Amino acid sequence: MSEKAPLLHYRLTTGGDVPDTDDVKRRQSRSGRGSGKNPRKLGMVFGVVIPTLLSMFSVVIFLRIGFVVGQAGLFESIAMFLVAYLIITMTVLSVCAISTNGALDAGGAYYMISRALGPEFGGSIGIMFFFANVCGSALYILGLVEAIMSAFGVPAATNALIGAGPHQILPSGYWWSLLYGTALLFICFIVCLVGAHIYAKATFIIFIIVVTVLVSIFVSFFIMKPMEVKLHDASIHSNSTLLTGNFTGLQLQTLESNLLPDYKVDYTTGMMMNFATVFAVMFNGCTGIMAGSNMSGDLKNPSYSIPRGTLAAVVTTFITYNLLTLLAAWSCERHLLQRDYSFLGDINVWPPLVTVGIYSSTMSAAMSNLIGASRILYALSKDHLFGGVLSPAKKTSRSGNPWASVLVSWLLVQVVLFAGKLNTIAGIVTIFFLLVYAAVNLACLALEWASAPNFRPSFRCFTWHTCVMGIVGCLVMMFLINPIYASASIAFMLLLLMLIHYLGPMSNWGFISQALIFHQVRKYLLMLDVRKDHVKFWRPQVLLMVANPRSCVGLMTFINDMKKSGLYVLGHVKIGLLDELPSDPLQSSYDSWLSLVDHLNIKAFVNLTLAESVRRGVQNLLFITGFGGMRPNTLVLGFYDDCVPEDHLQGKILKSAGFGLHAASSSEDLSEERSPFFPNVRCPIETKDFQDEEYVSVIADAVKMGKNVILARDFHQFHRDSVIKSGKKMGRKGATGQYVDVWPLNLLRPDHRGYVDTCSLFLLQLASVLHDSRAWNQVRLRLFLCVESECRMQEEEEAKLRVMLKELRISAQVHKVAWDQVVALHWQKQRSSGDERVSGESERSDGTEEMAAEEDSQRKFPTNAAQLTDDYIGAVNNLIRQHGAPQPAVRFLYLPRPPADTSRYHAYLQQVDLLSQDLGPTLLIHGVTPVVTTDF
Repeated sequence: MSEKAPLLHYRLTTGGDVPDTDDVKRRQSRSGRGSGKNPRKLGMVFGVVIPTLLSMFSVVIFLRIGFVVGQAGLFESIAMFLVAYLIITMTVLSVCAISTNGALDAGGAYYMISRALGPEFGGSIGIMFFFANVCGSALYILGLVEAIMSAFGVPAATNALIGAGPHQILPSGYWWSLLYGTALLFICFIVCLVGAHIYAKATFIIFIIVVTVLVSIFVSFFIMKPMEVKLHDASIHSNSTLLTGNFTGLQLQTLESNLLPDYKVDYTTGMMMNFATVFAVMFNGCTGIMAGSNMSGDLKNPSYSIPRGTLAAVVTTFITYNLLTLLAAWSCERHLLQRDYSFLGDINVWPPLVTVGIYSSTMSAAMSNLIGASRILYALSKDHLFGGVLSPAKKTSRSGNPWASVLVSWLLVQVVLFAGKLNTIAGIVTIFFLLVYAAVNLACLALEWASAPNFRPSFRCFTWHTCVMGIVGCLVMMFLINPIYASASIAFMLLLLMLIHYLGPMSNWGFISQALIFHQVRKYLLMLDVRKDHVKFWRPQVLLMVANPRSCVGLMTFINDMKKSGLYVLGHVKIGLLDELPSDPLQSSYDSWLSLVDHLNIKAFVNLTLAESVRRGVQNLLFITGFGGMRPNTLVLGFYDDCVPEDHLQGKILKSAGFGLHAASSSEDLSEERSPFFPNVRCPIETKDFQDEEYVSVIADAVKMGKNVILARDFHQFHRDSVIKSGKKMGRKGATGQYVDVWPLNLLRPDHRGYVDTCSLFLLQLASVLHDSRAWNQVRLRLFLCVESECRMQEEEEAKLRVMLKELRISAQVHKVAWDQVVALHWQKQRSSGDERVSGESERSDGTEEMAAEEDSQRKFPTNAAQLTDDYIGAVNNLIRQHGAPQPAVRFLYLPRPPADTSRYHAYLQQVDLLSQDLGPTLLIHGVTPVVTTDF
């Protein structure tokens, strides 16, 4: 029922390494994948399907099918299974989504929830998951005791009419049952201490036994003749004719009598049954769905195996349970189903076979839950979420077995055994697992609603609707089963949550609360904490500098698509000094800017500043824009060229604020009635507000401040509506406007051979973010790799890049571009420069200091601009244009870092200008911060 993941439950950890032999070997192999040894050995069947089936086929299928059908009838039994499997199917979808989003370590629900929702939810749910496994282990032990007493127990005095068989020699009674349960639990305890690996190796044998028993049960329904079966509950009947029940075989009359519910007193507990209590017992046979995801560290292909294997196991168990329910209702009288829960053994072709199946499955389930509980406790103690309270549980043996956690878990299971009956604790176990499953759905819902760019699970068959359905279904069934237990468990979880929140240490897992606050509740700015920032929740936070919005409409709408629900600020610098003006001239302009934001239907803030220069104004905006975690991390500038601006707001009227924005040619009457509007675009003969050296200085300032920089060129040619319409209309036909081209290599540094650096990863992330946006999901990414013939390093870089794209879940078409002839132009210049350098060094020996200073200045120029020729850059530009068919919607190019030598700013800008000339809408990007992660 619980997460009985064979092969892994005995090493169920979270982020830390458990120093047992198998785990150490796996982690060492994982850290050295290049050695050629693949540590992931298990496929879908042995790694996911079998563990999940063993987790779900247990005591319920052998000992409680008759109980469910006899009490609830066929119709309500099928309804119970439909409700239960609807809940677990929604949870399975969430488990598959989380488990296929990057690397997933061992730890089951605790690891997924803690690393997704943070330590507060993770720690509190981890404790609940621990108690669920403890109670689950006790439940299986009690089920096994019940099966043993049914076969070998001496009937109580009140059952003397039945008489004891020759094999019924064990004394019965509460204390005797407790003694038997204690002995069985002690065996499990010893195995967990010294022989968990033996159980792991026997998993397949246990699975074969269970399957064999199930096949014999199905066959028995068809080949066994009608018979009378002695009941295990004859104490309450005075009529001797009720001491037996009838197995009628497949008869329609029997089926009709078992269609409707007939709730009676449960003979094992003496309690009156109802829909909720029967459902609580039945649901224990539907748990264990996370056994496959717990095996992710040992799977060859987790993103393939976990979704398919888990869903296959769920479908298999659903069909099996419903077929058994139908056959039981079709062939057994209601009296037999209600008074003998072990009737499957009585009607089997070989009754001992069912007994073997019950004993093997329940014993393995009890051990698995005990092992799982101890590993969860050990993982909690390693994460230090409860300070020193759980420190003793971290003690391990020399082989790495956490014996202290096993000891504590064993003692707690022993306490639960005092409950005495399986049906007594079934409701508690069910509520605990329902609460854990609700938390898993909540974790997936939070990740989905956060819209983090790095939440890109390979499994996409889920939505926030399925998560909500799973949460609501779990909570409703919890309160239907037992509202008191449900309320108490939720209150206990909330208490643990508050304790961890206020007393627990800081963690480096990443806090989903930060991503949710950013996306959902931006007004709660003070709740955002920069200390909790994490790379997996990174998103673009853009400051777009706009000189005149009339000429930047296309760029503003494009950046709105690329921001991925991040902070988007429109910045504007007005030249002037406040000392020389009677009032702030910017206050009256805000209405126009906000109206423009409404008109363009973009989600952006506006920040205007007054400064003596553009450079100083941009510095001010970078320093002061935003609060806490909502601060720009990316600066976007228009390109510095001689392009004549175009007015894209000519004749437009902004009605959102109740006033119009008109062109200068509008009538005087209208101009008198409207609020201040944006000035006309710059004429070709007018000079710019700042020179090219100041423009490059703005880029250098942003890089020094740790901001990513994007230069947007030729976006006056960008028409968003036509691009989006073309993508939706043409679909997969490859029409013009359906591509985004990415060139991740620093083209102005041909001697730089690396594709995987911070800047290139930033390019890939932005391209993926744009592609993932709703409006651009029909547009494909094309990734161009510049390669040289017979260059081994380039082949290694290409392989590394392909692996990285797969790990980052970025779908792109990779194209190789041969550029030997282009690079040759650079190396010819290099050779000539080398000859000059040799002669220069001979002159330096005469004591000339000026030449040395010049060479040192060149070394400070990272873009190698001093040795690049216009012929080489022009050839690169031509290469880009040649491989741009069909014409892409936008290009992403690598922007080199500005030179350290300010005297080379002009040359730097000329080279960037020549590189991006006549390419259409182009983004030149320089990234300085890490933005992607392959970890969960």
